[in-house]
Amino acid sequence: MEQYLLDNFDLPAKNPSEEAQRRWRSAVGSLVVKNRRRRFRHVPDLDQRHQDHAKRRSVQEKIRVALYVQQAAITFIGGAKKNEYQLTDYIIKAGFSINPEELASITSKHDLKALKMHGGVDGISKKVRTTFDRGVCATDLDTRQSIYGVNRYAEKPSRSFWMFVWDALQDTTLIILMVCALLSVVVGLASEGWPKGMYDGLGIILSILLVVMVTAASDYKQSLQFKELDNEKKNIFIHVTRDGGRQKISIFDLVVGDIVHLSIGDQVPADGLFIHGYSLLIDESSLSGESEPVYTSQDKPFILAGTKVQDGSAKMIVTAVGMRTEWGRLMSTLSEGGEDETPLQVKLNGVATIIGKIGLVFATLTFVVLMTRFLIDKGLTVGLSNWYSTDALTIVNYFATAVTIIVVAVPEGLPLAVTLSLAFAMKKLMNDKALVRHLAACETMGSAGTICTDKTGTLTTNHMVVDKIWIAEVSKSVTSNSSLEELNSAISSSAWSLLLQGIFENTSAEVVKGNDDKQTVLGTPTEIAIFEYGLSLQGYRDAEDRSCTKVKVEPFNSVKKKMAVLVSLPGGGHRWFCKGASEIIVEMCDKVIDQDGDVIPLSDDRRKNITDTINSFASDALRTLCLAFKDVDEFDENADSPPNGFTLIIIFGIKDPVRPGVKEAVQSCITAGIIVRMVTGDNINTAKAIAKECGILTDDGIAIEGPDFRNKSPEEMRDLIPKIQVMARSLPLDKHLLVTNLRGMFQEVVAVTGDGTNDAPALHEADIGLAMGIAGTEVAKESADVIVLDDNFTTIINVARWGRAVYINIQKFVQFQLTVNIVALVINFVSACITGSAPLTAVQLLWVNMIMDTLGALALATEPPNDEMMKRPPTGRGESFITKVMWRNIIGQSIYQLVVLGVLMFAGENLLNIKGPDSKTVLNTLIFNSFVFCQVSDAL
Repeated sequence: MEQYLLDNFDLPAKNPSEEAQRRWRSAVGSLVVKNRRRRFRHVPDLDQRHQDHAKRRSVQEKIRVALYVQQAAITFIGGAKKNEYQLTDYIIKAGFSINPEELASITSKHDLKALKMHGGVDGISKKVRTTFDRGVCATDLDTRQSIYGVNRYAEKPSRSFWMFVWDALQDTTLIILMVCALLSVVVGLASEGWPKGMYDGLGIILSILLVVMVTAASDYKQSLQFKELDNEKKNIFIHVTRDGGRQKISIFDLVVGDIVHLSIGDQVPADGLFIHGYSLLIDESSLSGESEPVYTSQDKPFILAGTKVQDGSAKMIVTAVGMRTEWGRLMSTLSEGGEDETPLQVKLNGVATIIGKIGLVFATLTFVVLMTRFLIDKGLTVGLSNWYSTDALTIVNYFATAVTIIVVAVPEGLPLAVTLSLAFAMKKLMNDKALVRHLAACETMGSAGTICTDKTGTLTTNHMVVDKIWIAEVSKSVTSNSSLEELNSAISSSAWSLLLQGIFENTSAEVVKGNDDKQTVLGTPTEIAIFEYGLSLQGYRDAEDRSCTKVKVEPFNSVKKKMAVLVSLPGGGHRWFCKGASEIIVEMCDKVIDQDGDVIPLSDDRRKNITDTINSFASDALRTLCLAFKDVDEFDENADSPPNGFTLIIIFGIKDPVRPGVKEAVQSCITAGIIVRMVTGDNINTAKAIAKECGILTDDGIAIEGPDFRNKSPEEMRDLIPKIQVMARSLPLDKHLLVTNLRGMFQEVVAVTGDGTNDAPALHEADIGLAMGIAGTEVAKESADVIVLDDNFTTIINVARWGRAVYINIQKFVQFQLTVNIVALVINFVSACITGSAPLTAVQLLWVNMIMDTLGALALATEPPNDEMMKRPPTGRGESFITKVMWRNIIGQSIYQLVVLGVLMFAGENLLNIKGPDSKTVLNTLIFNSFVFCQVSDAL
């Protein structure tokens, strides 16, 4: 059959080379073998009957052969395509040995075969000139970016200013006004000649253009602000190894060959290959839509940009950046979404629609009244059968006046005022270290009645230090060098070595050297505190050889509240180290080490002593962690760490000082009617001590632990929740449950702060989520509405201040706008009904519309907050936007203006002794100026 195929089907290439012919024969031969296997699989015993049956199916067999030939051609073409990844002279001169497209396709297609062909991950690292321990050289970053691309995604082009002008011209009422202006020019030129006939129509056109240009300029400036803020939001910082040291860089500076450090909660910044790590679990739902996370290891080393690290930690080598990543190709097919419309905008758009309908009714009545009076007057004077060009001009002016009434009645400035106010607040908050990701967050934060805040990093400095320890049944303070010397003399060398081994092996922190040769410790605040303490201990005694090999790592998570590592000891054997929440670790222990380093049983008296020590540390606002170990002879790589049988080594009492200004900020919240509740995973005594120091926990408030809270019935929660000021030892679902009940049972507007992946559900559930920008994970930031860039609680109060400023500024503008609209509508309607003419012309009303809607919005909507705003209670969900006080001011100011303008309109000529043929024009001008000055005084 093989010869039949080769003889009867041509090679799919002209003048094939010997290598191409070899690949063609290989492809055909392999397919024939597959075909035979398939036939023999279906016909295991080739007796005569089966052979006869096979002959009867000769036609089907020929068809199958043809299909295999087609497959062979495809295989051949696929092999030929591999040769398309040619290395250019520029790539070769730069010292690289792999084409960018080929490198990107290996990861995006999960091509294990191609990866092995290039020598695996080690081979790839050599071909992109990088090493796992040193990373890339900073000197060749430009070369790498020019060959392998920049880590930026193609974005939808920004809209130009003229596109905003075009959008503004699409307004229906403005189009009608342009038609009216054109008719006015035509009739005016016919009746009054040049240039007088142009005045009215040209005035309307200029007013329309001015309105359009101001609106377009405002929208264009706003779009630039959003662009700038969006770029800030996307500028995420990650840890990489470069020039032999660990560095923190922007994801925009990432290049192919970089060694990236990944940990729980991080978003993968580029496509890459797994180098080594522990229990790495990747959430690929953003790309694949599959909710089930994927375990990544050296057997399955492919990691794609845009996915999230759900568990574990690892290092990866970057193989594709920017538009060559799978995420980049996906992003290129998507268009940017529109900007968020806040609840207030929706409400105000509804108000604008209602007012617009009222304006339409008034405009129709005004036109009907003016036309009726005009026809009656014409019928009584010259008769309805006699028509002149001036009559057409008069009707056009009446129609223009009616349409302009609609334009003025519709408060287009309301959405504009909201957008301007929110954009202005967002810009100011950026300067105050708060990045607002969603427009609605500014407005919502002003109505917040409850803030559920973390303790560590938000209320405190997030720079922890070991303050006290308990070891060998002795409690010591470690705040001075003398205490270290006392500890050095108090415990034996074996206990000392075991302590250092436990600190340095069971940790996710590491020492890195910066460009200035200065060493720093990177990791979580708790890990840094213990690691730095270990470094300080190391200087007092030469420890035994600690060079152990990590066999398995169980990273810390909020459910287990512990971290464990299995190491192989230099002298043989294996040892588990476990570190975590003190009550959990103590429960796992049945032994403890003494001053001589010997292992002794953990009796009831010793256990009580340990519990008392933990409580005493916690009452001093110290966070307590325990370190324990267990030697094992055998272990199962797929099994978790042992649940018991550990030996307790040490209890750490870690201190995190309260941030400066937090106490004053909490007091400002209380004054403003905002309840601050601390929700933390720490010991309840620690939480209570910090809460009292900050002013959160008062005499009439209660502190509760998460397990107690979650076991309460709904009726009990209804009575309990208003009194809760501190919740300690809480799980993520406890915080989520508290937020849900505050919003559901009590209709509270709730703000939540968080920094970890475990906080994401509560951040998402809250009315406004505030993620920490420094300590926060990328998952937390993605779930938040506001990112607090300096992790400071005082910044959160600034967000609330600006939120209230936005709400109050919009109320001021609405009050001002409604007064303008009521007066303009009523004065024109009444005048049209009584005198037959409108004192405010189309041009004048358009001018007022532009000044009041656009510049008025700009002036009133950008007023900064003041201290008085934080002395009033927050606005509840069900409260009306237009308050009784606002209605009182609107009605009072409208009556005052209507009285003034009514007197001028009906008695102005006599009161001011205005005479002459142009007395009506002079009076109308006076009325218009009085109307404008009334609005100026109203705004002031």
